[in-house]
Amino acid sequence: MPSSTKPRRFSTSGIAADGMPAFAFAFDIDGVLLRSSSAIPGAAEALGLLHKNNIPFILLTNGGGKHESTRVVELSKKLGVPLTEENFVQSHTPFKQLVEGTASTESLQDKTILVTGGDGDKCRKVAEMYGFKNVVTPGDILMAHPNIWPFNQIFSDYYRNNTRPLPLGVNQTSADGSLKIDAIFVFNDPRDWALDSQIILDLLLSKQGYLGTYSDKNGDTSLPNNGWQQDGQPKLFFSNPDLFWATNYHMPRLGQGGFQAAVQGVWDATTGGATLERTVIGKPHPATYKYAERVLNKHRAQLLGGSGEVKKKVIRLERVFMVGDNPESDIRGANEYNSTHGTEWTSVLVKTGVFREGTKPAYTPKVIVDDVLEAVKWALKVEGWKGSLE
Repeated sequence: MPSSTKPRRFSTSGIAADGMPAFAFAFDIDGVLLRSSSAIPGAAEALGLLHKNNIPFILLTNGGGKHESTRVVELSKKLGVPLTEENFVQSHTPFKQLVEGTASTESLQDKTILVTGGDGDKCRKVAEMYGFKNVVTPGDILMAHPNIWPFNQIFSDYYRNNTRPLPLGVNQTSADGSLKIDAIFVFNDPRDWALDSQIILDLLLSKQGYLGTYSDKNGDTSLPNNGWQQDGQPKLFFSNPDLFWATNYHMPRLGQGGFQAAVQGVWDATTGGATLERTVIGKPHPATYKYAERVLNKHRAQLLGGSGEVKKKVIRLERVFMVGDNPESDIRGANEYNSTHGTEWTSVLVKTGVFREGTKPAYTPKVIVDDVLEAVKWALKVEGWKGSLE
């Protein structure tokens, strides 16, 4: 098979003398382990093989919409392998860090944030479980102010069962006592693109995030970016850049990346092509791989180090096999990620999801295999695994 875009070195064995593996796995879910809600043939066997032999792995998905604790219970049942939050990373899992804040973003724990995407208000509840205290959804705004979107009657029944009163009203003439949004999060694929796009655009054009206002700096050519997003507007965060994802339909369907492209198009048409400042995480972005590697190393230390008072010394993680179905996210991310710990990420592409056999992947994996079970067996052979492959 053709080599990846980044040179890789393979040792004769990734196993220490005491049998401790110096390698681990990261698996995408949709198109690799599941298709829609059903396990892909070989998925349970692949994870079972690793679990039986104490070989560390994490699930690293651009999916989401439910809290990690809920999702691991569902996946454990479907795949027949015990999973925990300690080896599971969804697209929005890194948003947890923003509760306390990061070097580039102040703490949002006590701020008011807009959360969109997912079924009903499940993503609101996920955000609250992360520690965000004041979470508003587009549905909340629509129910309080139906005129904000002229076609509100289409989804009224849906929103009526999933909304809450706003913490403050929307004063259309003054910011005094009006609802202020401090950050915008697209947690999962939005269900109502029209409403969500409208409210996101309103906030990006607002004065300091006060809904119903319009910044007088917009279009000012004397300012950076012609004044757009120069007046304290809320920061915009997307959790997933995937344009397409694998479902039960025979062709890939639009994902959150499609919604992001729609917002970008509306923004370009509104501003004349001004830069849209936003933060995008999820595969293939390095920040997500860095976060996932930290989760994997912590899980690996717990799994291999033992649970007794005397811990085993855990050898350095030399290699992670990233098994995915999407060349644009899974493969690209693994190929381009440079670990600060010197760990090599090796990309493995399966044919059970987005990638269509007979086409040339946009980003070249180390190897292309039929399914996840073949991927695991291939990697174990590469690492010189002497145990059973059944």
